[in-house]
Amino acid sequence: MRETFHPELTLQHYLWDSAQGHVFTVLDGASIPGLLERLAQETVEHVCLYRGDLAPDLAETAPYVVRLEPGSPFTSWILKEGWGNHWGIFALADAELRTMRRHFRTFLMVYSPEGKPLYFRYYDPRVLRVFLPTCNQAELKTLFGPISSYVVEGEAPERVLHFSQGPKELVRIETDMARPGSEANGFFANTNGLNTRPIFQERN
Repeated sequence: MRETFHPELTLQHYLWDSAQGHVFTVLDGASIPGLLERLAQETVEHVCLYRGDLAPDLAETAPYVVRLEPGSPFTSWILKEGWGNHWGIFALADAELRTMRRHFRTFLMVYSPEGKPLYFRYYDPRVLRVFLPTCNQAELKTLFGPISSYVVEGEAPERVLHFSQGPKELVRIETDMARPGSEANGFFANTNGLNTRPIFQERN
């Protein structure tokens, strides 16, 4: 029988023990009720990925990059309430918020082979954990940029998926938080596993 685990505490240890630099999260406003109010209440460093003055309804559903601090009330709220509910993704990087915003905007909008612009909801962990293993080396270079690792929830909430870029392939480590020491390594060849590949273009 598995012991009871506390995702919030376990994840805080996992994220900051793994981090070389800062821990960032990209949060999906469309999935998080009251995110804007919470950001206004907390003294956390954050920025919207969309540019300009947004209409209130768009501001409510926009994606936001937040630099997390260990043990802060905002971090505890995100990990306790959001993990397992596809609120967003986590990224470990030795970079500043402005650099991370520029990086994440690079693939906020992608293009079909026919040139049609498409919003890429990579900040939904259900999307990123499926998409990353299909990427070739050029795509991985674009997606990682200054990021050393992505951390996302698995299909089961006790599962943590850790993605990093190896010399020739994507490295995936899956950990069961309810079973310490259960890490399983996976190496993925760089294959085009999707029928339609998005084309990344630089955005300011």
